[in-house]
Formats: sequence, C-alpha cells, structure tokens
Amino acid sequence: AIVLAFIIMSMSYIFSIWAEEVEKASTYECGFDPFEDARNAFDVRFYIIAMIFLIFDLEAIYIFPWCASLCDYDLEGFWIMCDFIIELFMALVYAWK
Repeated sequence: AIVLAFIIMSMSYIFSIWAEEVEKASTYECGFDPFEDARNAFDVRFYIIAMIFLIFDLEAIYIFPWCASLCDYDLEGFWIMCDFIIELFMALVYAWK
C-alpha cells in the first residue's frame, strides 16, 4: 500500500502541469479585485459573530444527545440544561446588539 501510494504521488507529480497563471497567483476577494491592503484593521465584531456561531454549533452538539436521553436524567439535569440555554440566549442578545 505504501509503494502504491508513492507511485501514485510520483506519477501525479511527474505528469502535472506546472504553468502558473496570473489569475491563480493573484489575491482573491469574493470575485472582485482586491481594493485595500490586507493588513488594514477591520471591525472586531466579525470575530465576535464568528465566535458566537461556533458557540451555537457546540450548543447543537450538546443539546441533541441530551434530548435523546432526557428520560435518564433527573430534574437537576433538566435545570442545568435550561441554565445552559439561557446563557446561550444571553450570548445571542449580546451579539445581536
């Protein structure tokens, strides 16, 4: 298997086309030509929204298994998850404003 992988990688390296095009080497910005320097500062709210997105993705990872096994938990497990959902809602309100 290792020899086969080495042969395949070698063949693709040998037979590939190495001609660089100007378009492929240029900076890509949503289909437009770049209009500013990449080192300019931009709004930090972008990072906040990205972090909130990740938090809500993690929320889905935690809530789905909890819903599937809800009958195995006592009342304390229910209130812990309610607290978790309230904290996530507060994060959403913070990100919304």
